[in-house]
Amino acid sequence: LKNHARRMAYEKGYDEEFEMLCSIERLAPQIFAEEKHGPKKVCANVDLFSGLIYRMLGISEDLYTPLFAIARVPGWCAHRVEEVEFANRIIRPAYQYVGKPQPYVTLAER
Repeated sequence: LKNHARRMAYEKGYDEEFEMLCSIERLAPQIFAEEKHGPKKVCANVDLFSGLIYRMLGISEDLYTPLFAIARVPGWCAHRVEEVEFANRIIRPAYQYVGKPQPYVTLAER
């Protein structure tokens, strides 16, 4: 997506915005490492450039969040399946459940 964003940005006059996002992509991991004092590396995901692409395509800002959500629904569903399959655990390294532990109850037993 980044390569498409680059090409579009230079064609449509959004090169400064694209370069700013590239700076964020480059600098954010360093800043997070300094602030968090840990070895975990933070990387930009595909969504860093998607907003700029939406803007360049003329998509209304009101649609950015729904488009983001639509793209995420399969992953959210996969997390729910993992939670059910693996005893209420989502397989996600940064996830920390803070609620009261509850046993899984099948639909038939509810």
